[in-house]
Amino acid sequence: MRNFQLPGRSPVYAENGMAATSHPLATATALKTLQDGGNAVDAAIAASATLAVVEPHMSGIGGDCFAIVSLPDGSVFGLNGSGRSARNADAAWYRDNGFDTIPARGAHPVTVPGAIAAWEALVERFGTRSFEALFSDAITYAEKGYPVHDRVARDWALLVSDIKKVCGNRSSLLPDGGAPGAGSRHAWPGLGKTLRLIADHGARAFYEGPVAARIADVIREAGGFLDEGDLAGISVDWVDPISARYNGHDVLEIPPNGQGITALILLNLLDALDMRQCDQDSVERYHLEIEAGRRAYSVRDHLVSDPATMTVPPAHLLSADYTAHLVAQVDRERRTDTIHLPPHPGSDTVYLTVVDRDRMAVSFINSLYSGFGSMLVVEDYGIVLQNRGSCFNVVGNHPNEIGPSKRPMHTIIPAMVFKNGRPVISFGVMGGAYQPMGHAHVLANLIDYQMDPQAALDHARLFWNADGVLEVEAGISGKIRSGLESRGHSLRDAVSPWGGGQIIELNRPDGFLCGGSDHRKDGLVLGW
Repeated sequence: MRNFQLPGRSPVYAENGMAATSHPLATATALKTLQDGGNAVDAAIAASATLAVVEPHMSGIGGDCFAIVSLPDGSVFGLNGSGRSARNADAAWYRDNGFDTIPARGAHPVTVPGAIAAWEALVERFGTRSFEALFSDAITYAEKGYPVHDRVARDWALLVSDIKKVCGNRSSLLPDGGAPGAGSRHAWPGLGKTLRLIADHGARAFYEGPVAARIADVIREAGGFLDEGDLAGISVDWVDPISARYNGHDVLEIPPNGQGITALILLNLLDALDMRQCDQDSVERYHLEIEAGRRAYSVRDHLVSDPATMTVPPAHLLSADYTAHLVAQVDRERRTDTIHLPPHPGSDTVYLTVVDRDRMAVSFINSLYSGFGSMLVVEDYGIVLQNRGSCFNVVGNHPNEIGPSKRPMHTIIPAMVFKNGRPVISFGVMGGAYQPMGHAHVLANLIDYQMDPQAALDHARLFWNADGVLEVEAGISGKIRSGLESRGHSLRDAVSPWGGGQIIELNRPDGFLCGGSDHRKDGLVLGW
């Protein structure tokens, strides 16, 4: 239990349903949906629609979506709602035109937005409410305005310079010429119009017809290749989650092209290294997480891609033999300098989880990738297009080389934990490349160190940045910092906190739900 003399949050307990999101208005939308008789899938989609309006730099209808759904009988379903590259995308074209990487902004990193197709697939399979009902709050906030919250205002202000470089000074991303301040009202009527079209006519109103034509025009005018045929060809896939065993629990992730396999590889390493024998706030623990993480991420950057082009099957990467091979490379006392990781861009994502009265649980994530994605905006319809294609590379014969109608290696990863065949934790940690490390760190807090969901999220984090230096949050002590430096790690203070997250525990012996919401975002968890 936390020290009540210090700032902090208590976990939330409830019986009839619970929602945890990164924004208060989205949590309120989800809870209202549950209380009105909707199920967890209904509430998750309603909350995501609200987030598309009130956290527009993080998420939106121009992005992608992944989800894991577990039913009360323990059956579980995964959904990969990531879009594909243009049909005529060609890595040779990029190499011939001087591209060493796929740019992070503009038309070239835009892939087909998968979110709306994923939302529709979820509603058709599990939902009980129409888009019209589920989008009600989102449409109201888009048309009439909503109060900008503190973390959103802070992040938006940091993006102004990039917006001006990419879009100029007249973009709708710069209302009144700059970022809206905390507590100010912001509206986006064009987005409201598009949400109404989708609510009335379904996902095809987004992927075909005038909206799709305008999206294609904007991309073509900016020099990209994605066209109306690519949008009309959208498909999302129901997939079987992959899993790893960690301290008596089965941890489920979406299979590649997502980086969830990276989290599972990392958990396998930490389990084999018996990290739980380390104190929760020790140099040894953080060192093992970093060194195991660097190996897991190296596997990701070499091998994870669209499953059609992966050269090593996930089962091999999660095998005991492969785990032992990686464990043998970990020095418990010293940083290994021979591992080099490519730089990773910053990213912006929303993660939420909902559990309903019947104990259907949804682990749900939606993203534009970087702040405001590609910064390519379909102004008429209020659509910000994602830059997920920047996760491709242009290295010849690499599994993740950009190519036609291909899914990139993807960072967004919802997770769920089972024990004895029943779901016990629905959780996720946002933060782009940080997410697998966040999953491992938070899950160890929950399972190994017996923290409640809020404490597990509050616990201080560190992670390497593009130059390999560890960026350390303020909550990490000087003793741990000096201990890591003595082991060969380079450190500096983190400019921004690492990620954000949500957790709901279910199937507890007391029958209650218990949830937490990361203090690093504006959000909260509520139940009743």
